[in-house]
Amino acid sequence: MHIELSEKINSKKSIIGVIGLGYVGLPLCIRFSEVGFQVLGFDIDESKIEYLKNGKSFINHISNEVISRVISNSFEPTTDFSRIQECDAIIVCVPTPLNKHREPDLNYILETIDSIKSHIKPGTIFSLESTTYPGTTKEVVMPIFEESGFKIGKDLFLAYSPEREDPANKDFTTETIPKIVGGHTKECLDVAVCLYEKVVNTVVPVSSTDAAELTKLLENIYRAVNIGLVNELKVLTDKMGIDVYEVIDAAATKPFGFKAFYPGPGLGGHCIPIDPFYLTWKAKEYEMHTRFIELAGEINSSMPSYVVEKLTYGLNKYSKAVSGSAVLILGIAYKKNVDDMRESPSLKLLELINNMGGNVSYSDPFVSRIPKLRNYSFDLQSIELNKKNLQSYDAVILATDHDNFDYDFILNNAKLIIDTRGRYRGKEKNVIHA
Repeated sequence: MHIELSEKINSKKSIIGVIGLGYVGLPLCIRFSEVGFQVLGFDIDESKIEYLKNGKSFINHISNEVISRVISNSFEPTTDFSRIQECDAIIVCVPTPLNKHREPDLNYILETIDSIKSHIKPGTIFSLESTTYPGTTKEVVMPIFEESGFKIGKDLFLAYSPEREDPANKDFTTETIPKIVGGHTKECLDVAVCLYEKVVNTVVPVSSTDAAELTKLLENIYRAVNIGLVNELKVLTDKMGIDVYEVIDAAATKPFGFKAFYPGPGLGGHCIPIDPFYLTWKAKEYEMHTRFIELAGEINSSMPSYVVEKLTYGLNKYSKAVSGSAVLILGIAYKKNVDDMRESPSLKLLELINNMGGNVSYSDPFVSRIPKLRNYSFDLQSIELNKKNLQSYDAVILATDHDNFDYDFILNNAKLIIDTRGRYRGKEKNVIHA
């Protein structure tokens, strides 16, 4: 049956179903549609579906023109999960957060599988892209399908292929980012490679779904640990009176053995603040504590508090306390030039300053209003950056350095700037480096 499915994929007569139309799923839908597949995109959020049906994008770096083109071509968004029965390939891109105990929360995956398992037809490939711990596909997903009567590798082909999207990165796209693929059996892997090589330039097969799952965790743990290192170095160099950015830039001139990472107010995005804890949780099953990873997590989680300490120090110079002061946070997204707020350290800054009695606002050209989030609830909308507004705040925290902020204008009109991104290197007047 895997040969027939591969032939159907090769001829582009197969229907592709993508579940979860966010920062990962929507680009996949677009890419499959662009190369000639019929694509069904599934999501429980009716507002997303309506946006897409009207040719509108809800993600900043994906244009309305792109959505209109694929909608008029071969992409159909829907909330009707019974239509999974039409699909020959099912790709799942749903969130995998942590619960309040910093343990993996697989509810989105489990609820998705539960809603579609009775609609899946024999001869289908199911590929999970959601970040998770090694063993999820084999130990959690596979038994559910087996209990439903499927024979993995015979009439259902099970794969894991971790997402590697980097929103707003113009140098790397769904097409050009190499794709890691692991299958439960050789037949599963063969079909998965056949599927993904139609839309990705380079497919990298690995020996198992476990290996593919761990590959994604390693990628983001590598970033988390290195960012933790430079964040700790930032705190130390501040005490030593040394410019951490000068040191990093100088070290980066070495043509081998060093890759530059830069400090910030904490970690954001759905992957890097979360993924390491998936592995630390799994490691306990083997009676091992991943102390190195956990330490990096502690350092990165502490950075918003460090920024607030700098805010307190800066306000004290003007004989002010945080309580009662008007504070503006520049940038609510987790990184520059995107509208993604997931796990953004700016949200933690809002919470901390608010809890200290500060009157806190934000300005972000990509986020007009903060929606209700999993761990936060702020009734705030972005303010306009004009001279009157800037001068009305006791302090401004540069948390996310969007390129379209007018940094000279901000410098000339803000009373006090807490710079967490190194944009005001060499500037000392009314700037506190954090």
